[in-house]
Amino acid sequence: MAASLLSRRPVAESPHPYSLVGRALAQTLIAEGTIILTIQRTPGPSRPGHRDPRRAVALGAALLTVGALAACSSSGSSTSSGAAGTSTTGSSGGGLVVADLAPFSGPDAALGPTYLVSCDGATQAINNAGGVLGHKLSCKGVDTRGDPADAVPATTQMFATTSALALVIGCTSDEAASVVPIINSRKMVAFCMTGQSEFDSVHFPYFYRLVPPDLEESYAMVAIAQQLGYKKVALAFGNDIGSQTFIQPAISAISKAGMTLAANETLDLNASSFRTEADKIVSAHPDVILTEALGPTDATFLSEVKQLNGGKMIPVIGTSADISPDWYKSVAAAIGASTLATSFRADNLVTETSGPSYTPFQSAIMAEQGKVGSTGDFSTYLTAPGAVHLYDGINLAALAMIEAKSTVPSAYAPFIEKIGDGTPGATVVYSFAQGLAALNQGKAIRYEGPGGPTNFDSFHDSTGIFQIDTYSTTGAVQVSGNITAAQLRALS
Repeated sequence: MAASLLSRRPVAESPHPYSLVGRALAQTLIAEGTIILTIQRTPGPSRPGHRDPRRAVALGAALLTVGALAACSSSGSSTSSGAAGTSTTGSSGGGLVVADLAPFSGPDAALGPTYLVSCDGATQAINNAGGVLGHKLSCKGVDTRGDPADAVPATTQMFATTSALALVIGCTSDEAASVVPIINSRKMVAFCMTGQSEFDSVHFPYFYRLVPPDLEESYAMVAIAQQLGYKKVALAFGNDIGSQTFIQPAISAISKAGMTLAANETLDLNASSFRTEADKIVSAHPDVILTEALGPTDATFLSEVKQLNGGKMIPVIGTSADISPDWYKSVAAAIGASTLATSFRADNLVTETSGPSYTPFQSAIMAEQGKVGSTGDFSTYLTAPGAVHLYDGINLAALAMIEAKSTVPSAYAPFIEKIGDGTPGATVVYSFAQGLAALNQGKAIRYEGPGGPTNFDSFHDSTGIFQIDTYSTTGAVQVSGNITAAQLRALS
């Protein structure tokens, strides 16, 4: 899934040469206006050439950065420095920026461009409807390289160089634990694509999530295996932070399902071959392989599994991140499109594929075809979690600005939940244009986008139910079944 094949690149946020190995777990405690950041590291897989002293530098930088920002945020000003929301009552103004804070380089480099497709499509549709309070919206890519050590300085530079910043999207599991406390300290709204479970129990007032915790995806993958009657399960996940978070919940769910863990291999995303790991898995004779390894890793690994298994592919169950044009293109080329179509399934959140919310979403996303590179079926973006749920997040934020009559995040943030969850008697709207028209008529609204209706909890999480996706031989995404809430509860 090589992002070099995608032509959109981030506005330069200088990459840093060092890289953090391990999982950064961030917790923010808010007391009397002060944000205190504590960071723990749990041992993760090592990467060649990355040294421990640099970890300390990165973590120290994150701690000092948030501490400094916390001091600024408690100084008594009504808006944080650099938050860039301009209070307005609807007069003409300059443009507003939506920052796509995500990997554009490194092993998870395909994530940032996917989110940028959604951002460009959503903001263009908003601009076509008249913009937000006299402002047009644009998108800016900020490269985290999928690494906390690079993400922290990239985030601080984003705030320093983006005077019209109104919203942040992206913030994946690779970097969210390190950057969300910084974003929150600047009173900036963020719709994040992280599945890390610590966000289930720590309240960040400006953090919103429309995707499930990784542990729920782990349960969903095991539930698919259970539905299909598999008994012996092998795990093969990348050594990046985001992929590693699936492993322990999957092991727990496998045990509760009465299945056997046949093998558990970690794939070094910087490696060029995984023959050793593939041989161990093939030798364990699993019924199915559960995997997430982005970049070119899964393509190489699954190709070697097929070769070592006498040319026969072991069934594979992937995460929702594998519903991507680039992932399909690389893996189909490695093991064959027909083999992929018959042997692969993935969990994914249920999304609309027709109806009043799907039509404007489809128009917005497909309008970007040809403007960005695509190595596969471009329509796959219509079911890609990042494209669907960030489109909804941008629309929710834009409509919240309209209702708040302000583009200041601290002013419009309280309206996100109100517009998403709705109030009794609210008019249901399915696009920004419909919402804008209804608000201009003085109506209360409830926004329902292609990701379905929201139901935010106290931590600003709103997740739906899962479906089972497959690929056709041409790369089109097909829904082959659903996973019930009862199935997930039985494995949790």
